[in-house]
Amino acid sequence: MFRSFRRIGALGACTVAAVALTAVAPVSAAPATVTPLSVASQAEDLEFTLYAKEVPGGQDDETGRAPEVGDSFAFADDLFRTKGGEKVGRDGVSCTVARTGSPGDLQCVGTFVLTGGPGGQIAGQTLLSVDPADEAPAAFDIAVTGGTGDFKDVRGTIRSTPDGDYSRLEFHLTR
Repeated sequence: MFRSFRRIGALGACTVAAVALTAVAPVSAAPATVTPLSVASQAEDLEFTLYAKEVPGGQDDETGRAPEVGDSFAFADDLFRTKGGEKVGRDGVSCTVARTGSPGDLQCVGTFVLTGGPGGQIAGQTLLSVDPADEAPAAFDIAVTGGTGDFKDVRGTIRSTPDGDYSRLEFHLTR
């Protein structure tokens, strides 16, 4: 069961939270248009999508015991513009079991580090409900709590959706 908590957390919390700068566009009431990255970094509102793929960490829990409140784990992802495309960053996430049962809750906190193009860090967190009986993990939202560099003082959300071996991360940021 702990392994299913880890798998679902890894599919989405990446993060967390952890950023395709190929689709950066300002948010407005008018139809969105793709904006060059250098111009978009000056905008007050940003939307972009990245793909996260977990980096093997070698810390699988093979004991088979049920997770207990307070159990924790960490994982990392590489971040890409497109699935299998150019790497544009990385993330690091730690999750702690806050509630057991069906569903259980994981409190996850993570940081996305973006390089090349807009650069800096984006911090986020989520309380992720996990039902071990569910075969397919569901999409969930991550609260953006701040940032550094080009992302100084950002707020917003990140929608994490399982997408094969990746997680699709849709960033909705406001300065």
